[in-house]
Amino acid sequence: MTVAAVIFYLFACTAVASGLFVVLARNPVHSVLWLILTFFSAAGLFVLMGAEFVAMLLVIVYVGAVAVLFLFVVMMLDVDFVELKQGLAQHMPVALLIGVVLIMELILVIGVTLWADDSSPLRVAMAPAPEAIENTQALGQIIYTDFIYLFQSAGLILFVAMVGAIVLTLRHRSDVKRQSVVFQMHRDPAEAIVMKDVKPGQGL
Repeated sequence: MTVAAVIFYLFACTAVASGLFVVLARNPVHSVLWLILTFFSAAGLFVLMGAEFVAMLLVIVYVGAVAVLFLFVVMMLDVDFVELKQGLAQHMPVALLIGVVLIMELILVIGVTLWADDSSPLRVAMAPAPEAIENTQALGQIIYTDFIYLFQSAGLILFVAMVGAIVLTLRHRSDVKRQSVVFQMHRDPAEAIVMKDVKPGQGL
């Protein structure tokens, strides 16, 4: 067994084990920490595949931003997880059905990948990048030439989702005092400041 194979099995086993601990951990903070380890293991697998750009994106974006954000949200919010888990039994059949569908999809993808012909579109799409250019340059050529419309559509969908989330959470409450910058700029200092002559030993 070569060194590359040993490293691959090490990263793969670590990713699978940490992914299981993400689901099985009782403490949500521990789940987020296991999720970070899963991201690092997946990034190592991408490096072995020659996709170093995707590996760096996985580490910088997901570990550096998303996972840390999850960690801060879980630690700051006082969520009653016992109450959330009370309705878990009634949703178990739907969850099992979704799990079976996902497993069947993974089996189909792995089966087609293993037994497809060399001339099939899947094999052509999985062809390695040319040796004359780097992985990042090849990825950029594919995204911005063959899949430019899909890439822009995905960005537009994410932008609409972000605007929708902001609109849904932006609520004007009447019981909350809001700051008016224009009113503060045009106020009279003589009316805003009240001078009090406080005698020694007495309060306001």
